[in-house]
Amino acid sequence: MNKFHRRLAFIVTLLLLISGLVIYFTVDINTLANLTVFKPVGVLLALGSTSIGLLLDGTRLMHILGISGEKISLRQAMQVVFGNYFLALLTPGATGGAVAQMLFLKKFGVPTGKATAVILGKTLMTIAFLLLTTPFIFLYDSKIIPVLSDNAIIFTASALLLSTIGLWVIIKYHLFARLIVKIAKALPVHRGHQLLELFQEIKEATRLLKKSPLMMVLICLESGISLFFLYAILPCLMYGLGVDDADWLMVMGRMFFLNMLLYFTPTPGGSGVAEGGFVLLFKNLVPAGTVGILAVAWRIISEYLPFLIGLFYTVKLFGENFINKQTD
Repeated sequence: MNKFHRRLAFIVTLLLLISGLVIYFTVDINTLANLTVFKPVGVLLALGSTSIGLLLDGTRLMHILGISGEKISLRQAMQVVFGNYFLALLTPGATGGAVAQMLFLKKFGVPTGKATAVILGKTLMTIAFLLLTTPFIFLYDSKIIPVLSDNAIIFTASALLLSTIGLWVIIKYHLFARLIVKIAKALPVHRGHQLLELFQEIKEATRLLKKSPLMMVLICLESGISLFFLYAILPCLMYGLGVDDADWLMVMGRMFFLNMLLYFTPTPGGSGVAEGGFVLLFKNLVPAGTVGILAVAWRIISEYLPFLIGLFYTVKLFGENFINKQTD
């Protein structure tokens, strides 16, 4: 068994173990009664919602590339999207996802510099969108973090909103370029160069995103709608369980919040953190005894199926030796 197969076997075992434990510790006497009324249309709706979200993620990539003067087909864009899911789940902190996207784009003829700026810009836009929605989620759902008081929630929400806007202003007007240079000089030479390279990449990404304001509006809309459909998996599955009286705005808000947290988790693809966070956030919002099953179903549809498709395309285009090198 080579390195790739060992890594894949480890990830599959880990996912099965996490899923099994989540279901085991959340199942109760109400589970069977709730599952007997489950409507398969819920799964079909969840799959459809995921497909639309992934498709919009692909068209968003095409539009950002268009701003840079590059062009790929929708089929190629979707391979980039699925490649991201594949290597993100194989590498700590999902770091391999960005690498996979850049390598796929390079394979399709996009210069490395532009590919780096495009992927970084795409990632920054997603994170910025999630950060901008977080204050409103906190204000609407004050119990999302039980240990915080209402005043603390308002303060946190306001601080997040102002920080996000302030960061954009700082980047736009290059207010901390000199500070970055000073910090880089104070670091060891290798680390200093890495910091300066990252800063230049961020500058190029923001310059690229500002290049076409009208296209930026479209891309922002695509980002929001894509995320909405990707996170609507849970409402679809809840509909399959016959839930029709939930606070859907709260459900979607918590999905946005959870997925924002997953951008900063150190585990491969957020494994373990995603399932545990889901249980904590939704145990009082879904039918009794189903939170673990819904957590696993959500992960299968939102992550594991795209992961398998990404595996197919990655092996097809690059081979297993490439994957061995990228997962070292």
